[in-house]
Amino acid sequence: MPDLQQRVEELLAAHDPGTTDTTTFLGARFDAGLAWVHFPEGLGGLGLPRGRQVEVDAMLSAAGAPEPDLGRNSIGLGMAAPTILAFGTQEMQQRYLRPLFTCEEIWCQLFSEPGAGSDLAAVATRAVRDGDSWVVDGQKVWTSGAHNAQHAILLARTDTSVPKHAGMTYFVLDMSDPGVDVRPLRQITGEAEFNEVFLTGVRVPDHDRVGAVGEGWRVATTTLNNERVAIGAGAEREAGQIGVVTRRWRDDPEVRTPEAQSELLHWWVECEVTRLAGERLRQQLEAGQPGPESSAMKLAFAQQAQQVSGLALEIAPEEGLTYDDWTMRRSGSASFLGRGPGFRYLRAKGNSIEGGTSEVMRNVVAERVLGLPPDHRPDKGIPFKDVPR
Repeated sequence: MPDLQQRVEELLAAHDPGTTDTTTFLGARFDAGLAWVHFPEGLGGLGLPRGRQVEVDAMLSAAGAPEPDLGRNSIGLGMAAPTILAFGTQEMQQRYLRPLFTCEEIWCQLFSEPGAGSDLAAVATRAVRDGDSWVVDGQKVWTSGAHNAQHAILLARTDTSVPKHAGMTYFVLDMSDPGVDVRPLRQITGEAEFNEVFLTGVRVPDHDRVGAVGEGWRVATTTLNNERVAIGAGAEREAGQIGVVTRRWRDDPEVRTPEAQSELLHWWVECEVTRLAGERLRQQLEAGQPGPESSAMKLAFAQQAQQVSGLALEIAPEEGLTYDDWTMRRSGSASFLGRGPGFRYLRAKGNSIEGGTSEVMRNVVAERVLGLPPDHRPDKGIPFKDVPR
């Protein structure tokens, strides 16, 4: 079994964090198997239990080592990487994982569509086989960071003669290809963090297909479960919105009232329970891929973020009357906590939509975790081409 402490010390000795640029250091970390220790050797890991990553992260953090930019490449790090590891070919893993970890290549997610948001299996973007390539036509929406991305994970329909879940295929798309048109979507915060993406005659080589033809839903489920873990999990106590409010409470006696204290304590406990549940979920991940339980994490995160960001304005209501800047920005990275309390309150409204709506998350938890009877689905078992649209 590899000695993690020795490996970290060797990495730090050969690449001083104080003098080595971030990209070079992260590349060396990947090559040393310290990117994701549970990944196989040669792919950024050492084949160790997932839980041992915490040891590596703690040692590198103590040394002041740079980390991958999760704000810029959350799709790549949290969703594309585990999906490519699970379903990608060896060539794809060798090609994409290292520059993904170093953030030399940024990723986005082409899943949702104007007519297939909450019902992702209803995607209508078509991919038609043409020799060794697929020709893709359609429209995607709510695409975070597409304006900065070099690659996308794409879900497209390749067969309309079978039920909707069976006729999809999963691809990696080069965002610089001809026919890819990225347009900004301005949000309630004033930023254009999201985009709509139009695909017109885009050619995707078959070697960039992830998984078998027609197994796109199975591959996408892995992506979605990892996405909900990434969104819903907070590894540190008082991470996220609750940390912002508690720091304000401790630092500013003027905002303290008995009513606000009771509300703050309620949500502090709720957030801490969710954090501990997330720790248990991450421990369970050592036995395999995340399951439907990740939907409960994401559901709890959305509710707590919205309630706690609202509490921040309740204890300092005058701060809800101003907003720092409405200028439209196409930001380079996403942050739920950036800027002031007004921004945090408005940005949290999207938490119950992105990564799966709260309504859908409740259905997933009810049916797949609690085992309750599913809703009636009139399009179940019907060829996609026969489903009214």
